[in-house]
Amino acid sequence: MGVGKVWLVGAGPGDIGLFTLKGMEVLNQAEVVVYDSLVGQGVLSKVPASVKLINVGKRANHHTMPQEEINKVLLEEALKGYRVVRLKGGDPFLFGRGGEELELLKENGIPYEVVPGVTSPLSVPAYNGIPVTHRDFCSSLHIITGHKRAGEDYDIDFEALVRTKGTLVFLMGVSALEDIMNGLLGCGMDPDMPAAILQKGTTADQKRIVATVSTLKAEVERQGIETPAIIVVGKVCTLADKFAWYEELPLAGWKVLVTRPKNMISKTAAALREKGAEVLELPAIRTEALEDNTLIREALDRIGDYQWLVFTSPTGVDVFFREMQDYGKDIRALGMIKAAAIGEGTRKKLAERGILADLMPEVYDGDSLGEALAAVLEGTEKVLIPRAEKGNENLVKLIEKTGAQADDIPTYHTIYESSALIDEKKELESGSIDCVVFTSASTVRGFVEGTKCEDYSGILAACIGKQTKAAADAYGMKTYMAEKATIDSLISLVVRMKAEEDK
Repeated sequence: MGVGKVWLVGAGPGDIGLFTLKGMEVLNQAEVVVYDSLVGQGVLSKVPASVKLINVGKRANHHTMPQEEINKVLLEEALKGYRVVRLKGGDPFLFGRGGEELELLKENGIPYEVVPGVTSPLSVPAYNGIPVTHRDFCSSLHIITGHKRAGEDYDIDFEALVRTKGTLVFLMGVSALEDIMNGLLGCGMDPDMPAAILQKGTTADQKRIVATVSTLKAEVERQGIETPAIIVVGKVCTLADKFAWYEELPLAGWKVLVTRPKNMISKTAAALREKGAEVLELPAIRTEALEDNTLIREALDRIGDYQWLVFTSPTGVDVFFREMQDYGKDIRALGMIKAAAIGEGTRKKLAERGILADLMPEVYDGDSLGEALAAVLEGTEKVLIPRAEKGNENLVKLIEKTGAQADDIPTYHTIYESSALIDEKKELESGSIDCVVFTSASTVRGFVEGTKCEDYSGILAACIGKQTKAAADAYGMKTYMAEKATIDSLISLVVRMKAEEDK
């Protein structure tokens, strides 16, 4: 194995939507990911499952790993021949010590690239309606680190900053807010100059306090603030209420956990983010085709004997057609067979394969599918149901009541999984998750298996249908059910749930 390569990748301020396309491309090809505590959870949830993870997380006054050690880790992993991604909150070259990490790599001839990230001094004010420059107020922007070593004075020329008459953005300065404000006041800044502190910008915990240089400290003590946060000083802060847009979105301020299988998450997550939610994508389950495919291949050998092909999930469609292709058959083998789909997602999957569903129930669940089939079956048909290992047993009973024969063949099974990067149990117990979205009973079971909490009564659960709601009810969750078993209806439900909770 030759020498590897290192990518310094800026993960942005928190919102996964602000992670760059190049950053995602590089991350998807990583073999080792070295990350810190300022990387947003949305980005962490996109880290491929196969990579080696190294947490070098740092917070003020608490260093998991000294900077010199981090530099060595990058070198050592690259020397082993790996593609190493160093994920850094914000931008690697803005107070991210990216230059220090490159020095050792350069000395040892390790190839590297830098992928810039969306940086908080621009993005966080933007999410709070504060343009950092505005022709009516200022013509310059200055970004300053508010961090200083214990017992030392600031190495900041406050007098020069005051003279610029520009917007000032202080990063890592919350603990030294009073010193910074006094430094500006002591060098002649107008005590009534607008100033703001912006907490956890671009996430569900976003909060802002707008005051003046002379009153901001008192307001922070009164209203409270959490880190990370940035300080903005300048007349542009007065525009916050006028230009604020993020909190106008219906799900702003809500952190929603989505539990769908990984290959089906993106549409749900994207729709929730469009409404303003911070979405944590943590698949509770994944599906795998069964290794023993004898039964389905035997069914394919006599496919002409069947009058109906019944699908109960989009995954069932994918697995069936993949199995058919692997067995050397294509869509022509299906002849005049009729197809039934449990719901809209399954119907769309069939359409992608060139098959228009002949039957789909009005209510998208197994019982309704069985009843709809029973209404059209004459009692002499043979029905093939390729589906999950443990499916709704009533579906088969309803079909066989008509006299028809149902071959219920398992083609894939469900595996419960949990995140290696995000402590779901801690997230739930700390109350940071406002709502959990469930799209099947198996995702409920996978979620419980992965979190193992003692009490689920505090969980607000948005459920796609009856069986999903029943599974969540069994664990004592506070459940709500979508009007229709569609993603659009589920998103509308979450919006209604938030409106109800906000009352």
